[in-house]
Amino acid sequence: MRLTTRLLMLALTGALLSACASKDKNAPLAFAPADTPYVLANVDTLDRSTRKALLVQADAQLPSQLARLNAMADRMQEQDPNGAKLLHALAAEFKGKTVESFAQAAGIELEGHFALYGIGLAPVARLALNDPKAFDAFVANLENAYGQRLEVRQEGQQSYRMHSFTSSGTQLVIATEGKQAVLALLPVDAAKPLLRRALGLDRPAKSVQGTDRLTDLAKAKGYQKYLIGQVDMMRLLPLLLGADDPLLHAVHVAHAEATQAKTGEPVANQLHTGPTCVAEATRIAARVPAASFGYTTLTATRQDARLDIALAADISKAFAGLQVALPGLGGHGADAAPFDVALALPIGVLREFWSTQVDAVAAKPFACPELTDLNDSFATLGQWLQKAAIPPFGDLQGIGLALDSMQQDKDGGMPKLSGRLLVASNNPAGLFAMGQMTVPSLTRVKPVAGGPPQPLPKDLATVIGQPAWLALTDKVLALGVGAGEDAKLTQALKAPGGEPGRMARMHLSGAMYLQWLQLMDQQADKLAGAAALLNKSSEPAGSASAASAASIAADVAQSKAQLAAMQLQAARIADINAEMHVDKDGIVLTSATTMK
Repeated sequence: MRLTTRLLMLALTGALLSACASKDKNAPLAFAPADTPYVLANVDTLDRSTRKALLVQADAQLPSQLARLNAMADRMQEQDPNGAKLLHALAAEFKGKTVESFAQAAGIELEGHFALYGIGLAPVARLALNDPKAFDAFVANLENAYGQRLEVRQEGQQSYRMHSFTSSGTQLVIATEGKQAVLALLPVDAAKPLLRRALGLDRPAKSVQGTDRLTDLAKAKGYQKYLIGQVDMMRLLPLLLGADDPLLHAVHVAHAEATQAKTGEPVANQLHTGPTCVAEATRIAARVPAASFGYTTLTATRQDARLDIALAADISKAFAGLQVALPGLGGHGADAAPFDVALALPIGVLREFWSTQVDAVAAKPFACPELTDLNDSFATLGQWLQKAAIPPFGDLQGIGLALDSMQQDKDGGMPKLSGRLLVASNNPAGLFAMGQMTVPSLTRVKPVAGGPPQPLPKDLATVIGQPAWLALTDKVLALGVGAGEDAKLTQALKAPGGEPGRMARMHLSGAMYLQWLQLMDQQADKLAGAAALLNKSSEPAGSASAASAASIAADVAQSKAQLAAMQLQAARIADINAEMHVDKDGIVLTSATTMK
């Protein structure tokens, strides 16, 4: 028996050693420090068929992403023309290419691992390459488009390229190390230890890979290992409000120097950090200590994602057991309208919770200069909370909205809508009575709690432009607008309320989403027409009005490009479902997107 036990222990030890040995010591996450304030990475890679399907989606999104990149470059133009030129050059590298063909041309391994993480606040990205020479050629092409060579420097045996962003006091570092590309944003005068850690010349004592931080997170939250992100607020906020992070210090110095050039205010005066800032940042972070993200399902036709926001125990406890009797908060199933959203708004519970927070801030105000505005904000919130107790707002429990149809006006006016509005309240009859005081015509409507929907008077229906009905229960006041909505209203009031902790639910069909985008596109066309009229004005070419018109035209053109790309993507979506609830650990938001 003793021999058998020893053999079993020997086998288990061998298996564990084998598992540890299987970890790639040069994987991107092996360079990420275990105490990084943020990390985004893939622990595992996608299978070929799923990756191919997702690349099709990425290609549909590419035009809008490039439009955003160009818009960012345009906004940088005045303060940092060289940086703007570099971003425009990067966008130009995608011209005429798919995501896959760009990756192939740049030597990027789509089947490899990547990681984005912070050394302090400084972001570092590492991604796998299948052809380092092709990546170097890509950077050379970028330099040619940029119009000048990036500066080449050496650290030990590692060479790297760098570009300084003068307006922010930062530098972009690009290097190839074996079959990995390294990109980092560091202070322009980064100290050697930080530079060496970013380049991977010096390894962290403990890494994200070595501590299994992401794999443990995936197991706890049900994330697939294809893409996982985590933000540690307990580390991040103190860095953001402290004075010790090199990257943040460099940005502050650059801003202070620019201010000094304009106003004469000494740099030293502007860099003062309150002695309580780090402690108060930790105090805030303790309320929301972490957030994480991952896909729970990722296939060619289904993408389910989950976002977890950790909360302090007293916050979770206040809402995890809360149950709101709003019909539809528990779901509509196959009967859901093209757009159907339900939101729990238990004003009484919210008032009690936020009043406690207001009292806590009043008892111990923030002294950190960056946080003192919160004192006024909480004081204002306290005043608003007192007013929120007044009926009917104080009786509010939740709101539900369903849209069955949306017909766009040919003349560009407001679209014609049909659907339902449900208001859950502790006193729906009192809410209706207040409505009657505001709109006297409603006195002719006599809804009975639990009875059939009652039609609105003809004068009100004429104003709305279509028939409408009111219905009443002991918990809900409901309005239906459009032909046939009376029957749908009756069914909607029978839908299940929310289970404990449920705070929101939404359903959106791909067809309705596409309609929204088309409506936004029409509004963009109107703005484009207005900008064209401004351009034709008699103002001289260099005037402020002409510059404003040109800026509006550029923004509209970028918006049009983004909307066009979003419409292509929306045409492939069957539906999107989302929900939010609070459990013992915090807030959980889930979404499920089904593709056609």
